[in-house]
Parts: sequence; structure tokens; C-alpha cells
Amino acid sequence: MEVGQENPASASDAEPSTEVADAQMLDSMATATPLSEIATIPVPMIQPVIPPLNPPPVPPLVPLPVIPSTIPRPLAPLPVRLPMLKPPASQNGEVRTSDSDSDHDDSGPTSTIHGSTAEYEISEESRLIRERQEKAMRDLLMKRRAAALAVPTNDLAVRARLRRLGEPMTLFGEREMERRDRLRMLMAKLDAEGQLEMLMKAHEEEEAVASVKKEENEEEMLQYPFYTEGTKELLEARVDIAKFSILKAEQRLQRARRKRDDPDEDLDAEIDWALKQAESFVLDCSEIGDERPLSGCSFSNDGKLLATCSLTGAAKIWSMPQLKKVSVLKGHTERSTDVAFSPVNNNVATASADRTARLWNPEGSLLKTFQGHLDRLARISFHPSGKYLGTASFDKTWRLWDIESGSELLLQEGHSRSVYGISFHPDGSLAASSGLDALARVWDLRTGRSILALEGHVKPVLGVSFSPNGYHLATGSEDNTCRIWDLRKKKSMYVIPAHSNLISQVKFEPQEGYYIVTASYDMTAKVWSSRDFKPVKTLSGHEAKVASLDVIGDGQYIATVAHDRTIKLWSSINHEREKAMDVD
Repeated sequence: MEVGQENPASASDAEPSTEVADAQMLDSMATATPLSEIATIPVPMIQPVIPPLNPPPVPPLVPLPVIPSTIPRPLAPLPVRLPMLKPPASQNGEVRTSDSDSDHDDSGPTSTIHGSTAEYEISEESRLIRERQEKAMRDLLMKRRAAALAVPTNDLAVRARLRRLGEPMTLFGEREMERRDRLRMLMAKLDAEGQLEMLMKAHEEEEAVASVKKEENEEEMLQYPFYTEGTKELLEARVDIAKFSILKAEQRLQRARRKRDDPDEDLDAEIDWALKQAESFVLDCSEIGDERPLSGCSFSNDGKLLATCSLTGAAKIWSMPQLKKVSVLKGHTERSTDVAFSPVNNNVATASADRTARLWNPEGSLLKTFQGHLDRLARISFHPSGKYLGTASFDKTWRLWDIESGSELLLQEGHSRSVYGISFHPDGSLAASSGLDALARVWDLRTGRSILALEGHVKPVLGVSFSPNGYHLATGSEDNTCRIWDLRKKKSMYVIPAHSNLISQVKFEPQEGYYIVTASYDMTAKVWSSRDFKPVKTLSGHEAKVASLDVIGDGQYIATVAHDRTIKLWSSINHEREKAMDVD
């Protein structure tokens, strides 16, 4: 409601005032007009005055309060919003340094708000954050530049270059790699600052000094061979081994040609007969070998004696086939690890953890002691000529010894971990070593070179054996497999998943190599066909881990020794029948 508007009550009060005004007008007309003119004056018709109907009284309404009119106050200006600083995000290799929330905002570091003259102001905290980001970016670019620089790896060259650049050659407690990293960062800093001239000058000085030294020492510099020069005895031994191996190889090849060309020779029938013999192996004899677990065994060349060794350090010689004790070989101060008969006589060699190998006669007299290894010995083997002895040791080497003089002819390195197994080729030209580095190596004894590295096993290789055919090699490993290697193809030709535990020893049948025998820590020994590598016979009987085995020359007996302290002799039934027929 407006201020000057009247309410209904005030309008009803104004009606009687109009009637009073009409009566006054008539009185004035009567007084002003003469009587003579009254008759000529037309008298207007006067309508009867109807008194207005007075409505019932209405109680007056309470007037509404008057709202004072106020002038609206002007609105306060909007507060200035500080910009939100975002860390630079890498997009497609580019660094974004814009402070705006929009990608299309092209305003500078300071901009105005619509309708306001306020500008963006970067706070001190935001400025510090931006400086840290820029510093981190500079450091990253510096590291990238440093990684692309060529820095010498020789510590002497690093020191020389630092000195030429005017920096200290070394800091307190600084190592070689730290010194090289310091030189790298220094070179990157000089490159970033554009001081390439100083850097190039240092390069030129370094090259000039190196060239001068090279010219001075070129005439006086001695040409050292990459190998160790051997002794005269080793040279003579290599010549002797070469002559022996040529004769043996010729005999082997002649025998192979005769079998191939003779129409009466049936190789498959011969193999079938040998495998049939192997299938009939049974336990013939069992004997307690020593007070402690046995570790090695070996047949003599004529098959009449069997030698065993144990953890007591003593070795024993037994008669065949009754396994009666003949002599005891005592002399080692630590446990014995292996024993081997000479291929030309009945002399016995033993290896021990006391770092020595010893040569004995069958009566038990000590003939030679071979000293030189720096750690305990593992397996040993005689060269087919009978003149040399090979020993494998945990000092990561194997050595060749002269039987006659007892001197060390060859110290051969090549394995990264301990050497465990060793074996010689039937011709005498090659030697094979196996080690705890899961590797087997073949060495040429005539030249001293490693001609093959047989990689395939995933755990230490404990046993190695050459086949009489001259080109097959068997290895037994802790990965429970026996691998057959072809030396002609220089690769593994078959993998036999032989046992459920590690294979401690592997041997070919020594006459023709028609079958392979493996010993394992699963308390069994197994016979495998060398034609198709299928299982032929499982020799079960030991109550503990089988440590070693050997096969007699004619393949009719197999001896196994185990940690249950027993020697078990396995023989063929057909061989027993033949002996019985001979007696009759």
C-alpha cells in the first residue's frame, strides 16, 4: 500500500459534506436575486433528497505499519581469487609451466578478473614451489646430459682428467665409482654452461700425453701371453698323451669299421643281448663296508678286486666276488672322498678332504702323496695310459699329476665354482670336468684348451662319464636329470629324468657302452639303455643315499656303496648260469 492512499472509512465520511455544499449554494442564490426576477427565474427541479442508508458501523481497521523507504547499500566488491598453481605435468615429452586452470588461457603470469581490476599475485610459497620444480627439471636434464657423455673407466684416467679440469683428484672417503660419477657430473655441467673449449682442451691434453707415453713404451713394452707358460715336463706329457691317443683312436675306429662292414655283425642283436643281461641284474652280495658311510668304490682292471673308501678316511680292498677284505689303506687325516684303480696295474689312488691324494699298492703300502690343492678334493680318475692322475677339488681347479714322479703337471682353472667330477676319454685325448657351477667342460689334453662348455643343467653337476664309442658323454646333476651329450654336434641330445633326488654318480658300461648306470640319493641305482635311453632295471636295496657306483670291465657286475655303510654287488643271472655250466 502506498503512503497517500485512503482507506474505505475516510471515503464514507466525505459524502455528507457534498449535501451541505448544495444547500449553501441555494441560499446564496436567494439573497443575491431580487424578488421581481424570481418569477422569471426558472426554478430547477429539485429532486428529493433521499437520506443515505447508513451501513452498520464497521470497526476501523488497524492501519498497516509504514515501511520506511531506505536506499539499498552498494554491494561489496568480490574478493580477489589467487591463482591455483599446478605442478608442471609432462605431456608428450614437453613440460607445461602455465599457471592457468585452462589450457586456452593465454594470459601472462598476471591477469585481471572480469569486472575487477585486481591482478593475480603469486604467493611466496607458490614461488618457492616453482623454483623447486625448475631446479628438479634442471637436475634431470643435467643427469640426462651426463649419461650421454663418455667417461673413462680406469681410475687413473679419471684422476688425471679431474686434475686437468682443476678439480681435486679425490675427496675424503670417496670410492672409485663415486669419483667417476663426480667427473661425469662435472663434465655435464661444463657442457651445459657452454664451456666446451675447456673440456676439449682437457681431452686434447690427455690424448697427447697418452700418445707420447705409447710411443715411449712401444719399444720397451713386453708382450705377455694370455696363458701361463707350462713346464718342460708338461710339454713332454702332452706329446706322450698325443701319441697314446692317436694309437687308441686308430684301434677304436678300426673296430667300428669292422662292425659296420662285417655282414655277420648285427649291432642291434648285440645291444639287445647286453640289455637282456642288464635286465637280469639281481643282488648277489651285501657287506658292511665300514663304521661310517661309504663315499666311493672302484673295480680293478682285471675285475678281481674292489676298492671302497669311507668317511673314516680309510680305504679297503675286497676280493671278488665274495667281498672278502684283503687290505686296509690308512693314511688320510680327514674323510676320504673317492677311490680309483689304475687301468694298467692294481695300484689304488685315494682322495681326501685333507687336500691330498695318495697312491697305494694292493698290500696297503703308500707309494706317493700328491699335495698342492688349496681345498678338499672330490673325485679322482686315472688317465687311460696309467701314467697320470686327475684330481678335482673345491678350490675351483682340477690338476694333472705325474704318477711316476709325483709332481704336478697341470693346474687347470675354468670353473666359477668348485670342481666335483672328472673323467678321461677312452682314447686319452680329452678330459671332462664338472662343477657346482652347473657346467661341464671338455678339455683337450694335447693343447690345454677348453673345447666345449656343456650348458644345460640348472644345478651342480656331480658325475661325468665318457662312452666307449668316443662321442657320447653323460652327466648327472642335482637337478635329478642325466643328460647325454653328443660331442660331434656339441649339444645335448637327450635328457633322462632319472631319479627323484640328486644323481651322485653316472657310469657307462666300459666295454661297449651299451647301457648307462646312475646312482642317486633316492636310495636306488638305475640302468638305462644307451640306444633309446629307456629304463632297463632299477637296483633297489640300499636303506640310505647311494654315494657311488662302478661297473666291471665285462659288464657282468655292478657295485654300489651308500650311506647305510653297505657294499652291494649286483650280478646278472645269465652270468651265474654260465659260471655254473662251466663248473659242470
